[in-house]
Amino acid sequence: MLSVQNLCVSYGAIAAVNDVSFTVGDGEVVTILGANGAGKTTILRAVSGLPVQKSGAIIFDGVNVAGLPGHRVVERGVCLVPEGRRLFPDHTVGENLELGAFRRLRAGGRAEVQADLEEVFALFPRIRERCAQKAGLLSGGEQQMVAVARAMLSRPKLLMLDEPSLGLAPGLARAIFESLFALKKRGLSLLIVEQMAWLGLGVCDRAYVLESGRFVLEGPRERMLADPAVVSVYLGGPRSEAARGA
Repeated sequence: MLSVQNLCVSYGAIAAVNDVSFTVGDGEVVTILGANGAGKTTILRAVSGLPVQKSGAIIFDGVNVAGLPGHRVVERGVCLVPEGRRLFPDHTVGENLELGAFRRLRAGGRAEVQADLEEVFALFPRIRERCAQKAGLLSGGEQQMVAVARAMLSRPKLLMLDEPSLGLAPGLARAIFESLFALKKRGLSLLIVEQMAWLGLGVCDRAYVLESGRFVLEGPRERMLADPAVVSVYLGGPRSEAARGA
C-alpha cells in the first residue's frame, strides 16, 4: 500500500531525515519508535503532503504522491492525526467531526457520513455524549478520541498517528491504543509514531527504530520485543513488562 523510498527531508540547511525507506502493507500496522528530535514527525509530514523540503519517492496505491499537496493526499486515502490533536477548541465536537468529512459533505454524501458517524460513536461512545460541547473543554483523552474520529470520517485507507499517547495518563493512553487495535481488526492500515514503545509495539505487526534521521533497527514485533537494544533503550525494563502492555 505505502512504499517510501530513499526519503530525505531538510529544513533549510538542516537535514532531518536521511535516506529513509520503509513500507506499510495492506491491513498492516507499522510503528516508528524514536526519541524526541529523531525525525519521526518529519516523516509523517512528508508522507501526508505537508510543506517540507524533500526528495525521494512516496508511492501510495501505485502512485507517487511525493509532489501532491496535503488535501490531494487525503483524497487518495491517507490521513494524519497530528501530534497534539489540533482540534478547533471553540467549535463543538460535532463541528470538528464534520470537518473530517468536509469533502464528502460538499459532494452531497451526508447519509454516508451519518452512517460513518455511528461507527465512530460505537468505537468512542464518550464522544457521542460530548457532541454539543466545545472541543476545548474536553479532557486530553477525549480530545484524542475526537481527533481519531475526525480522521476516520475522511474514510482513509492509511491512518497515520503522531504520538497518540502524548500528554495522556497511562490508562487513557491504553484506551486509545485499544481503539487502534479495534481499527486494526477491521483491516485498516496504520502508521504510528510513538515514544511510548510498549504501547507502539503492543499493537503493531512491524516496527522501525529511528535515530538522528535514519533507521537503525527494523523487524517484526516479536523480534523487536526480544532485541536487547530495544528493551534497554526504549522499553526500560524486562521483555515481560513490554509483553504485558501488548
